[in-house]
Amino acid sequence: MSLEITPKDTIQGLKRLFRADKVPMLVGSPGIGKSDIINNLAKSVDLEVRDLRLAQADPTDLLGFPTHDGLRMSYAPPSIFPLEGIDELPKGKKGWLIFLDEMNSATPNLQAAAYKIVLDRKVGDYNLHPNTWVVCAGNKTTDKAVVNRLSTAMQSRLIHLNLVTSHDDWLEWANNNGIDHRVISFIKFRPERLHTFDPNHNDDTFACPRTWSFLSDIIKHTSKFDYVDYALMSGTVGQGPATEFKAYCDIYTSLPTIEDMINNPTGVKLPGNSEPDKQYAITTLISHNMNADNIDALIKVTGKLPPEMQLLTLKDVYSKTPDLKGHPLIIKWVTDNAHLMIG
Repeated sequence: MSLEITPKDTIQGLKRLFRADKVPMLVGSPGIGKSDIINNLAKSVDLEVRDLRLAQADPTDLLGFPTHDGLRMSYAPPSIFPLEGIDELPKGKKGWLIFLDEMNSATPNLQAAAYKIVLDRKVGDYNLHPNTWVVCAGNKTTDKAVVNRLSTAMQSRLIHLNLVTSHDDWLEWANNNGIDHRVISFIKFRPERLHTFDPNHNDDTFACPRTWSFLSDIIKHTSKFDYVDYALMSGTVGQGPATEFKAYCDIYTSLPTIEDMINNPTGVKLPGNSEPDKQYAITTLISHNMNADNIDALIKVTGKLPPEMQLLTLKDVYSKTPDLKGHPLIIKWVTDNAHLMIG
């Protein structure tokens, strides 16, 4: 097994492999966020993603469809692959990223059909466009997903990356992708609940980056949860994590509202050090509501929190609202608290 690597480091590693013109194979547990990594990478380097799920593909999807001119047979190349001398660069993009997902769920004959693409950069007799990069991905063989062992011929054609979750990386992603602040706050407080996958579990589902994102979509417009909401949560992340999350969300009823903080920043009562769950909730409540109009009040409220909670709040502000980085009050906080950031 190769060394473990986090999502943020994976993106840096993929860029280096692109420069070396090598093909990576991302391997990680179900729901860990492999597709999000690929899409974020493509966005950062201006590439158009072409996504092909090999477990659902047929050899003709890789080799092309048989055709003939009346004398000889050849193969018409699939349109998903950009070809040299045929395809022009996508508008506003520098090239393409071909994402061959579920590589190790493909049958051996389909893996064999991918050899030429991965190593020779060819589809049948056609060369891939020179501005094309290929990334493969799949699940771990130990995770009881539908997986076939890669042939040794394919193994040696790929650079293998063993992807693991990082709650810090996920929190940064969540702040930039509209995840409900209560989900973010809960994962801050209980980072071990981000990914509870056990290949031997008997539950209907499990908590992972993918299912927490689903749960965020479900609750985004709901402030108080009833039994139906609880059933939906349980069916999304599993009963255990759902029960903890619902109980965590109940504490919001005892917290001051954003309006309370804005209207009375110096007098508002905040939870003490004996209530860390409520302090975590406050940090995300502030950071997800801070803007140029209320920053004067909310920075004062932030200053009443313990130093480590202030740092969490400002880290979220940096991710969620980067336009505030240059605000004089933010600059003053950074200057006054540089020792916390260095630590």
